[in-house]
Amino acid sequence: MQRVALIDYGSGNLRSAEKALVRAADGKSEIVVTHDPAFVASADRVVLPGVGAFAACMAALEARDGVVEAMTEAVRSRGAPFLGICVGMQLMASRGLEFGATAGLDWIPGEVRKLTPSDPAAKVPHMGWNALQQVADNPVFAGLRDGQAVYFTHSFAYWPEDENDVAAWVDHGGRFPAAVARANMAGVQFHPEKSQASGLNLLARFLEWRP
Repeated sequence: MQRVALIDYGSGNLRSAEKALVRAADGKSEIVVTHDPAFVASADRVVLPGVGAFAACMAALEARDGVVEAMTEAVRSRGAPFLGICVGMQLMASRGLEFGATAGLDWIPGEVRKLTPSDPAAKVPHMGWNALQQVADNPVFAGLRDGQAVYFTHSFAYWPEDENDVAAWVDHGGRFPAAVARANMAGVQFHPEKSQASGLNLLARFLEWRP
């Protein structure tokens, strides 16, 4: 049975992400909540959740001794499939621009910037269900389609330097990336664990993904 490392670094959506992954796995994968570097480095898949401010989440992740290095070994060196959720996706960026610039993992070059909707009716934080646009032809997102609604709650968005790394878009007073993907790495700005059947479908496809 494959082992999935769900990174524990104090993120607020850790338990809900765990429950959703266990349900999506349907007994076919072992979901392990962990910050043990040895386990993370050898895991078959890695999931990084996240809720809150970019700088605080990056600091919390780096405070777990050896975890960033273990994630890098698993994902970048061995090619283990990776999924970042919400701020977990944003941490893949080169930097976040919240309370000054904070360096991220720099796995997919880009930056995280505050949402600035052109429509005054589009509130920030962006909270609620919004329809996806231009969903990429990628196995992780194959169960999603243009116009399908998923659940968001955030104030910042991740802008990859290369638009080819954007796997889906969403409009909230202006278009911004809803998902990213490159090689064995994928990330979603929305919360699959709060997106009902659509989110469970995405998690199940991630658990089966063979990039």
